Amino acid sequence: MDMTWVTGRIAVGGGIWTAENMATVARAGVSHILDMQIEFDDTALAAPHNIIVQWTPTDDDFQPKPPEIFQRGVNFARQALDEEGTKLLVHCAAGVHRAPMMTLAILCSLSWNMKDAMKLIGAKRPVVDFADVYVRSVEKFLEQHARAVK
Repeated sequence: MDMTWVTGRIAVGGGIWTAENMATVARAGVSHILDMQIEFDDTALAAPHNIIVQWTPTDDDFQPKPPEIFQRGVNFARQALDEEGTKLLVHCAAGVHRAPMMTLAILCSLSWNMKDAMKLIGAKRPVVDFADVYVRSVEKFLEQHARAVK
């Protein structure tokens, strides 16, 4: 299973696709999945393991992403991480663009500096490619998020 732990409770990865891979995810202690891939909804595969899935289908089309996508993912992630003992997997099909983009938004919403968060994600998962358009989309979300919190 293609899964990289970025922190002790947040992993980034590629597509799960099969029941066997989902069982591996469950054995790793993942309790929540933020599924960014448009290609496949993990909900049915996760149900036998009591893993909660938030399917946020997002196209990897190198177009700007609306803040609502990030807000939905960040809300899910923060709610999951507020529970003691939970672990979150953020994934897309390859774990190169969409999942790292969402993980960046999550870490920054948890008070990480963007450059430090990018450095951490990239160091832990070297295949990550932070496309400029996606980074700008995260920045736009964070600006709106900061205004909403004030």
